[in-house]
Amino acid sequence: MSDRFELRLECEEFLYREAELLDDGRLHDWLELLTDDVEYRVPRRVTRERGSEESEFSDDGFHYREDIGTLTTRVKRFDREYAWAENPPSRTRRFVSNVRVEETSDDEVRVKSNLLLYRNQGDTTESDMLVGERHDTLRRVDGSFKLAQREVQLDQTILETRNLSFFL
Repeated sequence: MSDRFELRLECEEFLYREAELLDDGRLHDWLELLTDDVEYRVPRRVTRERGSEESEFSDDGFHYREDIGTLTTRVKRFDREYAWAENPPSRTRRFVSNVRVEETSDDEVRVKSNLLLYRNQGDTTESDMLVGERHDTLRRVDGSFKLAQREVQLDQTILETRNLSFFL
């Protein structure tokens, strides 16, 4: 097997493990997969006319713009009774696909992947579905990958979800 193929498999395994931890509600374990300087962003998508040279994604409007401190605070909040948006807890399923290794350096790998997130909560037929492309930087720390940077580019311009009490 080629080194590039093995690297892609290693990246896929990291992303699949991360999805499993999030879907199982193991948020504290998920935090262990993040670097201390992680940047986690979900910019707002803006509809542009065909031929516009401006980005479809806002430079200053975000659904999420987090670092390790804010992510840790959000996870700890779920441990308390004040997390009313997650009572009862959401049931989620993440489908990660089309994993592409974009660029590598000595200790970092840039990876793109597609994400489909399904979420249901309580005894209802209503559900949320979010779809997008993730741009990740995975950094090797002590021989294992950790997430150093994530930007999720959602396909939707308007999110039809009651809240954003989940991670992409």
